[in-house]
Amino acid sequence: MASKCVEGKVIVVTGAGRGIGKEIALLAAAEGAKVVVNDLGGSTDGEGRDTSPADEVVAEIKKAGGKAVANYDSVAEPESAQKIIQTAIDNFGRIDAVVNNAGILRDRIFHRMSVVDFEMVIKVHLMGSFYVSRAAANHFKEQNSGAFVHFTSTSGLIGNFGQANYAAAKLGIVGFTKVVALDMARYNVTANCISPFAWTRMIGTIPTETEAQKARVEKIKKMGPEHIAPVAVFLASDEAKEISGQVFGVRGKEVMLFGHMRPLRSIHHDLGWTPERLAAMFPGTLKHHLAPLDTSGQFFNYDPMV
Repeated sequence: MASKCVEGKVIVVTGAGRGIGKEIALLAAAEGAKVVVNDLGGSTDGEGRDTSPADEVVAEIKKAGGKAVANYDSVAEPESAQKIIQTAIDNFGRIDAVVNNAGILRDRIFHRMSVVDFEMVIKVHLMGSFYVSRAAANHFKEQNSGAFVHFTSTSGLIGNFGQANYAAAKLGIVGFTKVVALDMARYNVTANCISPFAWTRMIGTIPTETEAQKARVEKIKKMGPEHIAPVAVFLASDEAKEISGQVFGVRGKEVMLFGHMRPLRSIHHDLGWTPERLAAMFPGTLKHHLAPLDTSGQFFNYDPMV
């Protein structure tokens, strides 16, 4: 009988009560991991609490013969994030991988976005990824192994209307992941990002007022969260121990590797630059390499393979 991908590993999955997080938790357990199912149980905008989503996932894992424990702490505060990791230590004696999936949405066009809505989305996604990862970091360092799997989005990698807070957080997670990968490489710890395309409770908040919006949502509905889980579990396994600092996209049955920010073209002037010289040279040089102001939906406009 073939060995399972993450046999015996202890994996924390945040936001694991529903959607993508739930599918990751279920698959990790099926592949032999002991899973901490973390979920605050709040609404898509972060309000409220409910223990039942995490409890239901744990019950499903145990019914299938797996091992799991629930945790209901918020990722958005350092003290509660520490409790999430401590749950793994207290129940299973160690921590081998952290999947930072928890998130909220508070979409609003930029000039109408409140400070609170901006800060809360940053706090849950970006700060939450830091808090939970930082709580696990010393354990990884001491055991000389570990894996971080973070979640980004094409809202940050490419762009989307009405998501300045979400895009800022998700692109921030990419920069965070790259530096964590560099800092922790000496301890055999990996850090990678996944940009998921999947119909979930959060994505269900996308407006469908225009025909273009309706068409985009119909495409997303074809892509279930179960497509994301295998990539996350793979990145948490020893089979991916040589992969770090990368950004992967998962769109139905398509897995893509994103490029990193690198110079496309440079220009120089022996006299140095003035605004006038830039205005004269820009059209025939750098202008040819400008990225179009696309949204994620415009860029990924082809039908997914599902």
